[in-house]
Amino acid sequence: MDPFDSTETQGYDKSEKGAENIATRLQWARFSSWLECVCVVTFDLELGQAIELVYPHDVKLTEKEKTSICYLSFPDSYSGCLGDTQFSFRVRQSVGQKGSWFRDDDAYNRDAPGTLQREPAHYYGYVYFRQVKDGSVKRGYFQKSLVLVSRLPYINLFQSLLKLVAPEYFEKLEPCLEAVCNEIDQWPSPVPGQTLNLPIMGVVMQVRIPSKHDKPGGSPLKQSQKENLLPAPVVLPTVHELDLFKCFQSVLIHIQMLWELMLLGEPLVVMAPSPTVSSETVLALVSSISPLRYCCDHRPYFTIHDSEFKEYTSRTQAPPNVILGVTNPFFIKTFQHWPHIIRLGDLKMSGDLPKQVKVKKLAKLKSLDTKPGVYTAYKTFLHKDKALIKRLLKGIQRKRPSEVQSAILRRHLLELTQSFIIPLERYLASLMPLQKSVTPWKTPPQIRPFSQEEFMGTLDHAGPQLTSVLKGDWIGLYRRFFRSPNFDGWYRLRHKEMTQKLECLHLEVICEADLLDWIKDKSEVEIVDLVLKLREKLARRQQLPVKEEVLEKLESYIGMVIGSLPEDLQPVLRRH
Repeated sequence: MDPFDSTETQGYDKSEKGAENIATRLQWARFSSWLECVCVVTFDLELGQAIELVYPHDVKLTEKEKTSICYLSFPDSYSGCLGDTQFSFRVRQSVGQKGSWFRDDDAYNRDAPGTLQREPAHYYGYVYFRQVKDGSVKRGYFQKSLVLVSRLPYINLFQSLLKLVAPEYFEKLEPCLEAVCNEIDQWPSPVPGQTLNLPIMGVVMQVRIPSKHDKPGGSPLKQSQKENLLPAPVVLPTVHELDLFKCFQSVLIHIQMLWELMLLGEPLVVMAPSPTVSSETVLALVSSISPLRYCCDHRPYFTIHDSEFKEYTSRTQAPPNVILGVTNPFFIKTFQHWPHIIRLGDLKMSGDLPKQVKVKKLAKLKSLDTKPGVYTAYKTFLHKDKALIKRLLKGIQRKRPSEVQSAILRRHLLELTQSFIIPLERYLASLMPLQKSVTPWKTPPQIRPFSQEEFMGTLDHAGPQLTSVLKGDWIGLYRRFFRSPNFDGWYRLRHKEMTQKLECLHLEVICEADLLDWIKDKSEVEIVDLVLKLREKLARRQQLPVKEEVLEKLESYIGMVIGSLPEDLQPVLRRH
């Protein structure tokens, strides 16, 4: 037996490692509030795609995660991407892996919009890929990707960051990357509602982190004018929004259908000519039902090497509720049994206007050179908004800037989603117990259960027709929505928020009550029970949006109640 292999030494090693891990986490705390890590993926003649570098070095990715990042960081050979290409992917985190280094997820997620919350079980990868001719390399090409791995869906911020960092990195390599990561580690953490200055490589990027309290559709720049910040050279108008008009320009006449497919969480494949088009189209589709959170899985760029390939392409079960963005024509055969496929080609013009793809029967989706089109048998519940399409097409002829066209499209989709969601929100509010029924000495009353038929009964006088001019079968759309993961996700979140609101109300009512008067005729057992219950409520303070003064008042009440008990009991309860 090795004399040094004693339990004492092992214990010492473990505590040393534990201390090292804590030190590392503290060192990279700010960095990890933005990014999980940065990876460099290269093409090796013998190994194929391989991770050359992960920074910070202490980040532990599993082999499965490394393999996924490797394959998703390179366009497949069919894309023929020469020069510099930017795109993004989303990958499932390995089971059993610990969550983010960043421990303040709850505080961020509590104030962030539902669509921008930190991902608990997936990573986003933001890729800058370079492929250029290089005589010094055996294959004749330099092929490398710089990848930012994050749990935040801030595509605009991270792709803008890559535009600054990647070209410099390809010239100067690791020392440059180390310097960049150290700079990011000096950034303030993202706090919803704040405008931040983020210095990087001699440039300052100014961004505003969206908050769930923002007015939907409001301009972030207008909202930040009140804040007294120094002017910054590079102002990013948004951290997450894409150019919707550019993403949808060949499917504009089908925007109503695509919105419904997203709302219902239908299985959908986007076949695109490049990872850029694939990833941007998938993310634009997901954002089209904002502020409603898309609760199904989505993969902006998906390859045959993906760890979920078998699971998602199995013919033994119905296609799952996911959106997949692909570029490999091989997928045409693989996904023939899927109900909805968008095949995008290179953008073609018809005079001044982008040529619109047609809706086609799925049976026509056979050969590898299948023409662009929306292949589906889906019939929309609502009628098309012809006025919107006319306005956008007129905008193209008048050479209206793309960002203005995107704003028109985003406003239309927002109003459509709100018209659909507002009746649901209004009905849900009616399930909440009345404030006067919340009393200090009883458990708060239950929220009434959601009844689909009762909700349908409210639509005649308080339905979407109050805010939307669109005609069609709204009731049929609601019935289908109730069977979708998006309804389930929306309802769970709202029910959780309502339960928390009830708890907060209960705490406030307790604080306004005369506790000392109530305990006058109570037994010791009842008083101790009250103290323990109040302590339990205080222990959940992090999850509750309750005012600090209410909590302080409660703490002092607990102290006073304990003080009224016999002296021998007091130390036990104070320690509890």
